[in-house]
Amino acid sequence: MPRIVELLASPVHRFLGRPADGPAPAPPGELVDVVRIRAGLGIVGDRYFGQAAHRDASVTVIAQESLPPGVGLAEVRRNVLTTGIAVDELIGTVLTLDSGDGPVSLRVNRAARPCAWMDVTVGPGAWKALRTTGGIRCTPLTDGSLRVGPLEVVVERAPTS
Repeated sequence: MPRIVELLASPVHRFLGRPADGPAPAPPGELVDVVRIRAGLGIVGDRYFGQAAHRDASVTVIAQESLPPGVGLAEVRRNVLTTGIAVDELIGTVLTLDSGDGPVSLRVNRAARPCAWMDVTVGPGAWKALRTTGGIRCTPLTDGSLRVGPLEVVVERAPTS
C-alpha cells in the first residue's frame, strides 16, 4: 500500500554557497507529520510558499525507493517522501493524494533534478545516481492537507490547455 513516509516544510533554504562548505543548520521542526497545501501557492510555512518563481514547482515529491537506506527529506530537500508510488514516471499527469483528510491534487510538471549538494548530503555519487530518480516538481491544484501514513493515490492525464 502506498504511504507518505516523511513531510518537510522548511522556512529556510539550507543549501547556500558551495557544497564543500556544507549545508546550513536545519531549523527545528522542519520535518512534520502534516502539511497544509494551498492551490497555486504551495505548502504553508515552506520556503517556496507563494513565490511566483516557484509556483510550478512549489511541491516536490520523491520516492523512498530512489534513496539509499537511512536517507530522507532532510538530505534531499523535497517536501513529500512516498513509498509505493513510481513518482518519476508521472510527469504530465495530475497526481491526487488522500492521506485521510480529503484529496489533494498536484499537477506534475517536470523532474526535480538533483544538484551537486547531493554528493555532500546523501553521499559521493548521489548527484549522478539521482539524475533520473530525483523526484517531481508539482503545482498544487487544490487546497488540503497531507499527513504521514497510508495513502490513496489516483493518477490522471493532465488536461491540455
